[in-house]
Amino acid sequence: MTTAGQFPDEQSADGEFARQEDAFRERVTMDGSSPFPPTPGRYHLYVSLACPWAHRTVIARRLRQLDAAIGLTVVDPVRDERGWAFRDGPGHSTDPVNGFTFLREAYLASAPTFRGRWTVPVLWDKVTRRIVNNSEDDICRMFNDVFPAADARTALDLFPAPIAAEQADLSAQIYERVNNGVYRAGFATRQSAYERAVRDLFAMLDTLETRLGSRRFLFGTSPVETDWRLFCTLVRFDAVYHGHFKCNLRRIVDYPNLQGYLQDLFQWPGIRETVNFDHIKRHYYVTHTEINPTRIVPLGPELDLNTPHARAHIGR
Repeated sequence: MTTAGQFPDEQSADGEFARQEDAFRERVTMDGSSPFPPTPGRYHLYVSLACPWAHRTVIARRLRQLDAAIGLTVVDPVRDERGWAFRDGPGHSTDPVNGFTFLREAYLASAPTFRGRWTVPVLWDKVTRRIVNNSEDDICRMFNDVFPAADARTALDLFPAPIAAEQADLSAQIYERVNNGVYRAGFATRQSAYERAVRDLFAMLDTLETRLGSRRFLFGTSPVETDWRLFCTLVRFDAVYHGHFKCNLRRIVDYPNLQGYLQDLFQWPGIRETVNFDHIKRHYYVTHTEINPTRIVPLGPELDLNTPHARAHIGR
């Protein structure tokens, strides 16, 4: 008999986790084709530092030098049946823009009949007082292509045109087999669904380990958005996915290239400040009570991502 998963409405009959689609997909544009121009100070990003999807938008905002142009508020990492909450605490705060108590208020203000999960990230428009977009893929693309960087000479191009097709293909594989793969394993409610997800996940990690043996980053000597989407899963892997989600065939530290690559990205200027292991561990172990009913947060593992990685010479 199939038991209820963490999100029953997103559970298939055979125990597979089927993630809900993002509901808000409007765009900020430069050409006037939408009612949302890229005006500095107009938009606000609501995120959780625990969530890998939201974390990717925080990284894109940082690397595209948009900290001054787009505001940011971090929710409490511990979520309950009321959804993500705005509370003062270490690394999170109340909502300075709308005074919302819960993120669901942003959803209901934008679509009063919305009945899905209230997810992060959320890109909020302070002028129309509604959600523009809650898709991390769209938000990262808009941050890269639409909002002007503070210094275009030094801001990373996260979507280089010459590799567009290859990048889109690898990003899709990483999303399905790694980013969402850990969730397909962790939220599975049948043994067969869990095993399929775990085998697929580690087959992809093995492929990426080989790829990174001859390249510093996935597409050469500079990281692109695909690297950061992989990073957001890798940095959580040994801390939560290996144990909490039972993705325990191997750890990332057991992969020499993936571990060095993870350290390389973690040490990229401005990135370590976006990683909050306290938020990550408290969110997963306290929030997912179907998986961890005691809510005990483990002390380990001890991770040191600041050690030298010796990857700068690879691929040169």
